[in-house]
Amino acid sequence: MAIYLPGTAEEEQVTLDELTPREIVTELDKYVIGQKDAKRAVAIALRNRMRRQKLAPEMAEEVIPKNIIMIGPTGVGKTEIARRLAKLANSPFLKVEASKFTEVGYVGRDVESMIRDLVEIAIEMVREEKLEDVSDKAELNAEERLLDILLPPISPRPADSSSAGGVVIDAGTSLTESSSRTREKLRQQLREGKLDDRTVEIETRERNFPSFEIISNQGVEEMDVNLKDMLPNIFGQRTKKRKMKVNEAFEYLIQEEEQRLIDMEQVTRVAIDRVENSGIIFLDEIDKIAGRESGHGPDVSREGVQRDILPIVEGTTVNTRYGMVRTDHILFVAAGAFHVSKPSDLIPELQGRFPIRVELQSLTREDFVRILTEPKSSLTRQYIALLETEGVKLEFTPDALEEVARFAFRVNEGTENIGARRLHTIMERVLDEISFEAPEKKGEQFKVDAAYVQKMLSEIVKDQDLSRYIL
Repeated sequence: MAIYLPGTAEEEQVTLDELTPREIVTELDKYVIGQKDAKRAVAIALRNRMRRQKLAPEMAEEVIPKNIIMIGPTGVGKTEIARRLAKLANSPFLKVEASKFTEVGYVGRDVESMIRDLVEIAIEMVREEKLEDVSDKAELNAEERLLDILLPPISPRPADSSSAGGVVIDAGTSLTESSSRTREKLRQQLREGKLDDRTVEIETRERNFPSFEIISNQGVEEMDVNLKDMLPNIFGQRTKKRKMKVNEAFEYLIQEEEQRLIDMEQVTRVAIDRVENSGIIFLDEIDKIAGRESGHGPDVSREGVQRDILPIVEGTTVNTRYGMVRTDHILFVAAGAFHVSKPSDLIPELQGRFPIRVELQSLTREDFVRILTEPKSSLTRQYIALLETEGVKLEFTPDALEEVARFAFRVNEGTENIGARRLHTIMERVLDEISFEAPEKKGEQFKVDAAYVQKMLSEIVKDQDLSRYIL
């Protein structure tokens, strides 16, 4: 599987097989600051996947993924590490919160829904890839259909023959040649956009289906019938004629042709295979379902949720509307702050399914400075790009970033520690006036220095009670 790695000088194509764990960590460093232990753990897990694919089928079946638990406060990069890893591997990735699931018998989402969601994501991924493959052919087909509407093809007529002088005159041939020349002229005008404002009438498929209710003692997620696919077969695919501009009609016809050219059965097969062999599920807030049952109180279903999650993690077969999906080789990355509970509060069976545990460290002031400057899409670069759309040039001095980092670290210590997310709050306060006045300051340049940062934040930070609400 080939992917494009962002940030390379030549934007060259690099295969995932060529990436060593060290190089995977280097790629993650472009987006997440610090947390070397967590990066090493996920890099090894990803490399083991590549190694498994090279094994004999009998041995590969026995190699199970080494699931990971990340332990650390909020805002230190747990989710971002897993998300960037999935993007790097071009794997189906799903982030779910463990606290959203309930024990069987309670109202809420059942744990199998995470696998169904992952399959949907994979199908959309594969479908997008297939769309790129057929886009050129779909455009050509749509162009031909649109030309047929603009200039209906002339049905060949019998040749008008006469034997006068022994010469045969074919009137149909000259008419066809003339029509062909006109069609090519129209094609040229269509490609140049000269026909965009002309109105044409095309047949479109109706998407409205009769409304009805389904009463079932099962959840909607457990219903394996795909109603969207079934309804057209029951009621027939109705079409109606609509008038639209040529450019709109062209886009509509392209979409129709793309759907015709894509083999959805093949897409489904590839997607399910990708889920089973390279899917990644990020199970956030797992600490919220930790803790043994006391037998009373509102959290009666915590241990029940753990027991429901257990078969999914250890390997089972889930019934989806696209077929059966095995979870044996899906990589699970769990995360939690574990402020109140601890990993040992999870049931032993579930603990055993997460053999790798890494602790993420709280961010220091130096980390905040690096977060503001080093990542490719750092917060400062985002604000500079946003204000540039208004014609305003924004510049941050090094001492300004030091000051922002100092304030963020100080507020995190004095109130709740929300990690790097505090930088978003601080930066919004610092740039409040500039962002508000930007549309009226087109062509101007703003330099944000340490004095400006202090001016915007000092009063709020001084008042501890106020900073709890504002920062």
